[in-house]
Amino acid sequence: MTSASQRGLPGTRPEGVRDEKEAAAHVREMFGRIAPRYDLLNHLLSLDIDKLWRRRVAQRFRAVLRDPNAKVLDLCCGTGDLAFAFRREAAGGAEIIGADFVPEMLIRARAKSAAANAKIEFVEADALSLPFGDASFDLVSCAFGFRNLANYERGLHEILRALKPGGTVAILEFAEPPGKIFGALYRFYFRYVLPRLGGLISGNAQAYAYLPSSVSKFPDPHELKITFEQAGFAGVQYERWTGGIVTLHTGSKV
Repeated sequence: MTSASQRGLPGTRPEGVRDEKEAAAHVREMFGRIAPRYDLLNHLLSLDIDKLWRRRVAQRFRAVLRDPNAKVLDLCCGTGDLAFAFRREAAGGAEIIGADFVPEMLIRARAKSAAANAKIEFVEADALSLPFGDASFDLVSCAFGFRNLANYERGLHEILRALKPGGTVAILEFAEPPGKIFGALYRFYFRYVLPRLGGLISGNAQAYAYLPSSVSKFPDPHELKITFEQAGFAGVQYERWTGGIVTLHTGSKV
């Protein structure tokens, strides 16, 4: 796989954009357009496995989430599914904040939160310039949004800045699975079936063509681990889940 850094790209570059500013604007507009069908397509196209992935992340950080003094930030939260998984696992413990720079996603996240009385604050925020003070959070997470940042290194530095000493980062992201047979089947589904089905249901074929393209250009798990370490995180590890379809990266702030 040709990674983003091997191409000399600091972050996502949708087709036709020239710089970070255009990349961010393109991503914001694209996700705003698909927001009405975002939840439906996430669950349908993953065969509901995305719910399991988020639940596993929440269970992994149960000790933090159940600490009533802890503060947790879910970046690129979309319509809030990981934040809601955190809230359920927290059982009334940690303060949980979801942040995204797509207003249309946040409208839906807030509606879901109000309906469930989930007590999660959702704020509009750019992951590359967070409106939070230094050392504010015990846990910063991001599920399937990190690869959409216009600058990966700057995103990691912002996460590191916002974490308390001893705090943890958890990035759950898509990856291209290893293995000839499973990898080939996955790539066929991801590159040919998913874009057509997603485009048909959402009415936005471009957005679902962007998805496999962005994954194919994203750093592989080992390279991303190195990027975490270079950004200043300690104890960086990654785990491949579901045959390598997704990878959970974790690290801590010294």
